[in-house]
Amino acid sequence: MSSSRKLVVNLSDTLFNEFDKALSQDCKKRSEFIREAIILYIEEKKKLILIEEMKKGYTEMAELNLELCEIGFCNDVSQLKEYEVKLSESDFPDDDGGEKRRYILC
Repeated sequence: MSSSRKLVVNLSDTLFNEFDKALSQDCKKRSEFIREAIILYIEEKKKLILIEEMKKGYTEMAELNLELCEIGFCNDVSQLKEYEVKLSESDFPDDDGGEKRRYILC
């Protein structure tokens, strides 16, 4: 059996009235309601911390990702230029089967 601890909470009259209204709507005991509220708060806080850590990670990785992207892009452009050079140097037969003509790309 797990042990439990007592918690004393001071609430303003307005907050206490809202609390009582929520209790009557949910048909829960005070301790059960507070337990669930604490659990929900902790879970939500963990989610927010995780989101902030992810934002930080994406920000830190942004520069590296950009560099990697540019490397790939430069490589693609280089390969395209090589392909165009080879294509421009190749001979194609004329449509009527006569002499070969050379295509030059500008």
